[in-house]
Amino acid sequence: MSHRTVHVTEHQGLARLITVGPHRLIADEPAPVGGDTGPDPIEVLLAALGACTSMTVRMYAERHAWTLRNVQVRLRQEQDGEPAIVREIYLDGDLDDEQRSRLMAVAGRCPVHRLLSAPPPLTTVQVEQPVVAYDAGP
Repeated sequence: MSHRTVHVTEHQGLARLITVGPHRLIADEPAPVGGDTGPDPIEVLLAALGACTSMTVRMYAERHAWTLRNVQVRLRQEQDGEPAIVREIYLDGDLDDEQRSRLMAVAGRCPVHRLLSAPPPLTTVQVEQPVVAYDAGP
């Protein structure tokens, strides 16, 4: 799997334009701090985890020809004491208990889950030239 570079540039106020290849997203802070023109950065992270979880479960079920009609993932951040992420997974299909158990285990092995569970080293480097994102037009 190849990974494209993610570019983040200032947009309006606290809103940020996120560019990944030809795709554009907006991240912002809710009002009154920001303009609420997009999800906040934590919500973007949760969306990445939810999308990855759903895709991983779907691919596994299809590989095994299991009847999974629908997979839905709901996520939220809780902050009672230590910050935590709560992920709820709904599996709709003609699945036995063993298949459901296996799909739940597979959900814990999606790439974003693994990245969050054992974060790699993070290096920050200041560069002298502006970063250039893919220009998808206006």
